[in-house]
Amino acid sequence: QVQVVESGGGLVQAGGSLRLSCEASGTTYSINLMGWFRQVPGKQRELVATISRGGSTNYADSMKGRFTISRDNAKNTVYLQMNSLKPEDTAVYYCKINYLWNDYWGQGTQVTVSS
Repeated sequence: QVQVVESGGGLVQAGGSLRLSCEASGTTYSINLMGWFRQVPGKQRELVATISRGGSTNYADSMKGRFTISRDNAKNTVYLQMNSLKPEDTAVYYCKINYLWNDYWGQGTQVTVSS
């Protein structure tokens, strides 16, 4: 059974940094795409960044230059380094993996940025 677990969220002041981690377990084969999304109450979940197994990345425009996605294939783990955080970055951050043509989501981790 594939499981996806995020960690690293919390409360930070504006201008600060946080690093999120997401580990996938229960996989036998290589994981294709891994990514981060975020959602605030009343709004749709939105893309933050994705990274392929080979390391190709894609970012939402508002995150470029502030957020960095990376992954460790040996550990089935994807990271999101978030710098220069703003109050509008406050959201629940979700990890998603694409494995054997199926999407698997984590339970989410709360990030709160105070002004």
